[in-house]
Amino acid sequence: MKVKDIKNRQRKIDVELTIKDFGDLRTFSKFGTSGRVITALGFDDSGKICITIWNEDIDLVKIGDKIKITNGYATEFQGILQITSGRYGTLEVIK
Repeated sequence: MKVKDIKNRQRKIDVELTIKDFGDLRTFSKFGTSGRVITALGFDDSGKICITIWNEDIDLVKIGDKIKITNGYATEFQGILQITSGRYGTLEVIK
């Protein structure tokens, strides 16, 4: 799938992206469990999209890396389309 084809609330997204930039790392606590989240900017040859990256996946990714999100989903937050691997998908760095 290409970035240009991703729609809000879409599920079962498989996409390969290159990481261009990162936002600020944030920590949170929910239901007694703490975690980390960061927003990255990813792109392919059809466009760019924000990527929400959670917890241990943050340590895997660096600027310039090509990643693959499998079974991801898209949401819109404050008018900006975002994709994440979420609870049921995976994020991997492609070597």
